[in-house]
Amino acid sequence: MDRCVVLVDAGYLLGAAASLLAGEPSRSRITVDHAALIQGLRERAEADTEQPLLRIYWFDGAPDRVPQPEHRRLRVMPRVTVRLGALTRSDGRWAQKGVDAAMHAELTELARNRACSDVVLVTGDGDLLPGLMSAKEHGVAVHLWAVQAADGDYNQSEDLVAEADERRVLDRAWITRAVRARDLTGLCAPAPAPRPEIAAILSAPLPEAALAEAARNGSPPAPAPPDGASVPAPANEGAKTVPTPKDLASLRAPGQAQGPAGHPGQGAPAPAGSALRWSSDKGWIDRAGPLGEPAETASLPTLAQLTSAEQRWADREEDITTVGGDPFEVGQVFARRWMERLPETVHLQKLATMYPRVPHRIDGELLRYAARFGLLAHKDDQIDEHDRYAIRAGFWREIDVRAAAEHVSGAHGAASAPLPASPSTPAADQG
Repeated sequence: MDRCVVLVDAGYLLGAAASLLAGEPSRSRITVDHAALIQGLRERAEADTEQPLLRIYWFDGAPDRVPQPEHRRLRVMPRVTVRLGALTRSDGRWAQKGVDAAMHAELTELARNRACSDVVLVTGDGDLLPGLMSAKEHGVAVHLWAVQAADGDYNQSEDLVAEADERRVLDRAWITRAVRARDLTGLCAPAPAPRPEIAAILSAPLPEAALAEAARNGSPPAPAPPDGASVPAPANEGAKTVPTPKDLASLRAPGQAQGPAGHPGQGAPAPAGSALRWSSDKGWIDRAGPLGEPAETASLPTLAQLTSAEQRWADREEDITTVGGDPFEVGQVFARRWMERLPETVHLQKLATMYPRVPHRIDGELLRYAARFGLLAHKDDQIDEHDRYAIRAGFWREIDVRAAAEHVSGAHGAASAPLPASPSTPAADQG
């Protein structure tokens, strides 16, 4: 049929673009406007082949073949089909598995079924040579596109180049319409300043940690920052140890009288009938509510309880199309949805008083939501603590803004309300 198909090896396209614009093939060094990139590929393919587009196939790798945020956005775009291979880590480097085989199978199947008259290949891998030759034998014209090489040389298999019917180069001007190098100036550049909200959460130590530090230094512990205050990060923030639930368990093991180093306060036994907090709440809590949940947070509704089936559908659409996946942004989106659906503002006021500790039920739901964006699987499946702090900081930023607005509107409402008449003063005498 007289139409064209585009097969894109995303690893080649984005890796070569990163080499061209940022000097190294790491995709983390570039930002991609996928909508603009897809539109550019479509227009260029229709112009070069003089045929209408049937479909763009986007081949990429993903851990366990689980779609990442960019894949979820791509696969809902018109005329785009995403095919995922595995992404595995070996010797400290990521490698795609199964992408070439999937491209070969799709190319030969399209040609055999005469689904198109022209195929555009955006790849450089010579493993596709048998598929390219098979497509030619079925009467399909093969157009091979390359990304301009940073050193001016070929970044494609010479055999692939020799067998292609047509060859084009996507130059720097074309690439930069949709791809930009990240604003990184090298290793000598100063580290970006941390967000005050993250610094405030990081600077709220556990009481046990503060007492232990004071015992070691012979000085009283610094007072904790007031709720809602933004505390600048100390100069040695990078060397600070962030206490984890595991650290808490070792410091406050039940029945242990003293810590391993003999410091007072580190090995105090747990209160009777208490449970260790396993979220951003820290320390021991009484088993007052269901499943050991404190009574003050048991009444707070979760987002799932506040969300209807229609809203859940709309949320998923927003996650796919507009939420970028930045940890801070994810926390903001979750908090905004939770607040907008609250039946009573008293829940918001109650939560605002708990800063910086997110109640266990809401915190668990928040982190499960963040996991949709691939934020929690880093460093051999270990949870990235900085991402957790950023997610919670975004959550608290939205809560703080809304709570402040509610407080101001409530104060204005109280100021504008008419004063009640005094029992000793007739109402007609009031001005």
